[in-house]
Amino acid sequence: MNLEITAVLAKYFSSFLILLIRLEVILFLLPFWSGKQFPRTFKIGFILAVAYVLAPVIPMEIQTREIPGVIIQELLLGATLGLAVRFVFMAVEFAGTLISDAMGISIAAVFNPEMGRSTEISTILGLMAMLLFLALDLHHDLVAMIVKSYEVLPVGHLRIDHLLMKGISIGGQVFVLAIKIAAPILVGMIIVNVLMGFIYKAAPQVNIFFVSIPVYVLIGVLILFLSTPVLVNFLGAQFSSLKEEINRILILAKG
Repeated sequence: MNLEITAVLAKYFSSFLILLIRLEVILFLLPFWSGKQFPRTFKIGFILAVAYVLAPVIPMEIQTREIPGVIIQELLLGATLGLAVRFVFMAVEFAGTLISDAMGISIAAVFNPEMGRSTEISTILGLMAMLLFLALDLHHDLVAMIVKSYEVLPVGHLRIDHLLMKGISIGGQVFVLAIKIAAPILVGMIIVNVLMGFIYKAAPQVNIFFVSIPVYVLIGVLILFLSTPVLVNFLGAQFSSLKEEINRILILAKG
């Protein structure tokens, strides 16, 4: 058995190494895969096993002088595909930070910077997005799309310029999506701020700063609770469009 494995690796060694690049970049950018819950040895072993299975199946005709360019192409494609999936989770985490700042939960960092920024809201929203992603069975579809990417885009036949533009546009979508997720709480906090301003004008002797903090937290948690069903539907729609987004990336990269 060991001799058979050695023979396969010797015959397809270059293909094996090239396959590792795209697989490693994509998988290590995935939110549920990059977490600490998976041991590093398991991640490495899984990637090596998948590359070993695909190496004899996927044809590659690469000259030695083309290897540096192929490596760059594979790194860029893997990063773009990985970010296309991860950008929703990045937007959720960023939205959690915006919500924490708007609700005043991060105010402790102002008085004691050593405590760091509050991440409770980001953690809750991130876990909700993760569970929704797994409940929709998108992790299985994602593995199938990764394997399909080698059929649609043979190694060494990519358009780097198109991938760069797509990667930049994905980065911009993160901020737009984060604002959409945090919009209900942000609008609610603006209204509360306006009302607190009226109260301060009516009773200037009231220490409005310390009075308003519990109100911000209460109203923010209430809005977050009431908007959870809408948020789940919104994130579900974003996750459902991942297949189309990955297909668009593959079409753009194919040129």
